[in-house]
Parts: sequence; C-alpha cells; structure tokens
Amino acid sequence: MQSLYKKTIRFSILIKLSIFLIGSLLLSTCKKHNDVIISQQEDAEIAIQWADMTLATIKSSFFKSPTYSSRSLGYMGLAMYECMVHSDPTLRSMGGQLTGLNNLPQPSAGVEYFWPLALNAGQDTLLKLLYPRNENLDDAHTTTIDSLANVIAEKQRKDISSAVVTASEKIGIDIALAIYNWSVTDGGHKGFNRNFDPNYVFPSGPSYWVPPVAGQTVSRYPLHPYWGNNRPFVPANNVIPVPAIVPYSKDPSSAYYKLYNDVYVKNKILTDAEKNIAAWWADDPSETFSPPGHSYNLTTIAIKKANANLPRAGEAYARTGMAVADAFINCWKAKVTYFNERPSSYVRANIDATWTQYWPEPPFPAFPSGHSTQGAAAAIVLTDVFGDNFSFTDNSHTGESRSVPVGVQLNFIRSFNNFWDMAVECAYSRFLGGIHTTQDNQVGLDEGKLIGQNVNKLNWRK
Repeated sequence: MQSLYKKTIRFSILIKLSIFLIGSLLLSTCKKHNDVIISQQEDAEIAIQWADMTLATIKSSFFKSPTYSSRSLGYMGLAMYECMVHSDPTLRSMGGQLTGLNNLPQPSAGVEYFWPLALNAGQDTLLKLLYPRNENLDDAHTTTIDSLANVIAEKQRKDISSAVVTASEKIGIDIALAIYNWSVTDGGHKGFNRNFDPNYVFPSGPSYWVPPVAGQTVSRYPLHPYWGNNRPFVPANNVIPVPAIVPYSKDPSSAYYKLYNDVYVKNKILTDAEKNIAAWWADDPSETFSPPGHSYNLTTIAIKKANANLPRAGEAYARTGMAVADAFINCWKAKVTYFNERPSSYVRANIDATWTQYWPEPPFPAFPSGHSTQGAAAAIVLTDVFGDNFSFTDNSHTGESRSVPVGVQLNFIRSFNNFWDMAVECAYSRFLGGIHTTQDNQVGLDEGKLIGQNVNKLNWRK
C-alpha cells in the first residue's frame, strides 16, 4: 500500500513537471514569435542599406540616365514594399492596383515568414536583374551587392529556424521575379541599351530643341525619345493630359520672349548663393545618382529622422520610387510633344549671340522641367507619409565637387521646413542654371503634384 502511494505521488509530480515544462516551452515559443514580429516592425536599417546600395549601383552603372534610373527606383521601391506588406496587417498590397500587376506571390497559410529576410532576398535579386553584370554593371559592384545581401542574411538568420529562413527568402525572390517579369513589358526594359536612337527624326526650326554643342552629355539626338510611351505604375497617371505651352514668338513684347529674356538677365547677375543652389540640384547623371536618386535619398533622410519602422520605410520608398518613375514618363511625353528649345538656343538667336548659360544642359528638350516634375511628385508623396511640417536637412551632396563648371565645391547643406519647399527650390535651381524657363518649372511642379496625388490615392491601407 505504501509502495502504491509513493508511485502515485511520483506520477503526480511527473505530470506537474511535464505540464510546467510544456507551459514554459509554449511561453518561450510565444515570446520568440513575438520578438520576431517586433523585429519585423521596428528595424528599418535593412531598407536603408538597400536604398543606399541601389543609389550606389545607379552611380556605378555603365549607362546612366535619369529616365532609366527613375524606372529602377519605381520597381525597387515597390519590391521593398511588397516584401514587407504582410508584416503589417493594416497595409494593402499593390497587386491589382497598378497597371497590369495582378498576380503577386502570397504567403502560404500556416507557414511562418521573417519578412526582413524576404526583403533582403528580393532586393538582391531585383537589383541585379535591373543592372545585369557585364551588360550595365561590372563584376566589382556585383560582388558588392552580393556582399551586402550575405551580411544582412547572416545577421538576420540568427535564432530563426531553417524552415522560416527558406520560406522567407523564397517568397522574397518570388516577389522580385514577379515584379521583374511585369517590368519587362513596360516599354523601358533595358533602356540603357538604347539611350540615343540615331534613326530618330525630330523637328527643327524656330521653337524646336537644338542638341547642345557642349553639355552634360554631348549627343546629336535626344535621350530616350520614346520614354513617354512607357506604361506608368499608377493607372490614373496614364490619363493626365499633356499640358499647354506658351506659343512661340520672337516679339520682345510677347510672353514667350519674356520667359527666355528673364533667364538671360538672371544668369548675368547670379550670386554665389544662387550658384550653390544651381549646383546642388544639378544631379548630373555622369557624376551623381541622378535627380530621381536625389529624391530617393531624401526619402532615406526622412526615414532616419522619423525613426520609421520597416513597413513604413518600405511604403515611403515605394511611393517615392513610383512617383518619380511616373513623373519621368509624363514629363517625357510632353517633351516629345513640343520638342521645345532650351534658353541657350533662343537667347543666342534672338537676344545675345555670345551668351552661355551657367550650368551645362542635358541632351533633351526643355518643356517641362524633369527636375521640377519629379521633385514635386516626390514632395507630395513624402508629405503624405511624414506630414506637412516635416523639416529636414539635405546632405545628399555635401563634400562633393563638380567637374563642370570647373572647381565647384559643395561644402554646404540645404535645409527645408517641408518637402514642398524642397521641390520649389529644386525647380528654381534650373532657372538659376540657365537651362529652364519659369514656365518649364511651374508646369513641372503642377504636373508633379498631380502625379504624386495619384500615387497617394492608391489604397495603401485596409
């Protein structure tokens, strides 16, 4: 009887111990799962690292253009967002909302994912597809991309099961491949192989663009003359009408003459501060990450200041990337519609034959300003993400120098009370540089605002 009693006590203790151990294991598992969820929500550093790598890749590419760069940023930002969207139950995928993007890989029921790993794998995959090795990128930079992906993966895989790692990286790659396959049909695929078309016939005569004799890139042909036919990301941006232009005139009393004379007069009295503004926003693709890259970098600056979590960072990059991409499509549509001349040719033909503008001009028509259009589009989406009164300091080019004009040193920063102030200064810089009229800039700001608003009107929240 005593032996039976001891066995019963022993069995009871074992049952209680087992319950305790199972409960502890469950609590530990829940805690580990919650830690994973928290880390997916809070750490934006991975997004920032990939944004920096994307901009470095743009600068390192063999064939640079603001058009192709804007397209790349649209797809890279979108892929970043789609690799994070399922980590935040309040966010909605862009699948079914963008032109022709209907089927994106979805998480499988009952499968656990660690979305930062998905983001890492997706960005690594897509960036190398948009900038193929030996076609638009050398081995050294491709190795740098690999190195970043490996460093992030090694760090993020710690304390995560191999099953979760495999599932996460697979869905990130699948999302990147789906977005890339969609991108192939947009009209801009491998646009770096056809920057200038020697068979393209464009108009000549009064009011029409004249290829620059000396400029950022010397070419007898306009950059990407068909870019305006590309498919935009946002359906509503495909139906924005081409804006009206002031009619050509040589009459000194006409509005057209005044636009160009204002550029000429201002360029003769530029202050050092105004020259700094022109230099800061020049964003020559041969020396920088291009104008859309500047906007993408401003997104990074805002994310850091706001201490944004990873899903919010992904959303900010997606909005900015798609906004600047659609801005360049719409802008190029208008440029090719009018083939409007730069101040250089009009001023020399009608005002002062010896005049040279302060900043070298790019190889494409003037109206409207690409800087102004993409800057306004970026400002509108960033305001929607970070707020109306979001002050920030732009140090994107601090410490850099410019080869043309010779000796320009950017040993300063630019500070703004809000994003729209930034867009206005970006537009004004082109007037100060002598390469755009106020009409080019104001119309660009107006068009960019519409484009950014259409990006904001997408259903980003459930």
